[in-house]
Amino acid sequence: MNIVWFNWKDLDNPQAGGAEVVNEELAARLAAAGHTVTFITAGYPGASATAVRRGFSVVRVGSRFTVYLAAARYFRAHRAQLRPDLVIDECNTMPFFAGRYTGVRTVLFFHMLCREIWFYEFPQPLSTLGYLLEPLYLRLLKPKSAVIAVSASTKLDLVRHGFTARSIRVIAEATQLTPVPELRAIAKYPDPTLLSLGAMRSMKRTLHQIAAFELAKAQLPRLKFIVAGDLSGPYGARVQAAIAASPHHHDITVLGRVTPARKAQLMQKSHLLLVTSVKEGWGLVVTEAATQGTPAVVYDVDGLRDSVRHGRTGLVTAPSPQALATATASLLQDPARYEQLRTAAYTWASTLTFDRAYADFAAALKLS
Repeated sequence: MNIVWFNWKDLDNPQAGGAEVVNEELAARLAAAGHTVTFITAGYPGASATAVRRGFSVVRVGSRFTVYLAAARYFRAHRAQLRPDLVIDECNTMPFFAGRYTGVRTVLFFHMLCREIWFYEFPQPLSTLGYLLEPLYLRLLKPKSAVIAVSASTKLDLVRHGFTARSIRVIAEATQLTPVPELRAIAKYPDPTLLSLGAMRSMKRTLHQIAAFELAKAQLPRLKFIVAGDLSGPYGARVQAAIAASPHHHDITVLGRVTPARKAQLMQKSHLLLVTSVKEGWGLVVTEAATQGTPAVVYDVDGLRDSVRHGRTGLVTAPSPQALATATASLLQDPARYEQLRTAAYTWASTLTFDRAYADFAAALKLS
């Protein structure tokens, strides 16, 4: 089967995140199963126009904001070469409305809806316009075939905006990291250490984590904090300024972007991962950390309440630095409970594989 997959970023894009990891793994498995897969995605500075990755093709057109129109033009101009049997329209902020012009069966794939993220990631008046238009264009999609989501939160969000629950298939999330072979063999840092991992973007609310660390310090004087991830951009500058001004800056380590090997090491040696996003599709970094023996304390928002089972595999708190600090300090002061959550998080995350995700995905696409 020839599959054309519209999405706004591929894994080589400097702005790639968890959604692109999922796409990569699923596309690679589609290719391994004998399907021809072509991503039509956005270009970025320095990008090649085409690429081949793990058996599937990548075509880059337009930019982050123009890819939607550029992709439609490319599809129409190259339809004869693509010969599509199936189209995947991935909605990550915006859909491509591919079902309106491709003429073949089109499946909608949602990691998450944007909603309040508009106000964190886009300037006015674009943020207000996007927020108001999102419910309208979602209703215009009117899916005639399968709809795929990566979490129950995303499914519920879609139902709120007019989709029928029975049309939506939730697939398993997974991680590229291999679970550590022996949980008890992992050596943590000598001092209790919190980890922030990922690009510093406004919607990630890293500043909340810094504030929570400062508050938790009152109960845990030896507490340390590691901040790893892309610090470029205005929000990254604000994060660096807040760290420099912190009365506990000497206990905060700023690493910037790290290699995959270093990321795994940080996850293994830290005691807790903090995730404070406004919204996630799932929160892949939570599952990654769990496979490396580290549970997470997260905000009670879409996606994160899916990737953490409160009180069983980690803690879910009200979205405030004070609540985050209280939960963090409480857990680190209770070694028995910490080990219980850590073990449960590791056990659950180890069952979340991409082979399982692909089986769900292929079934939703009616490939098996």
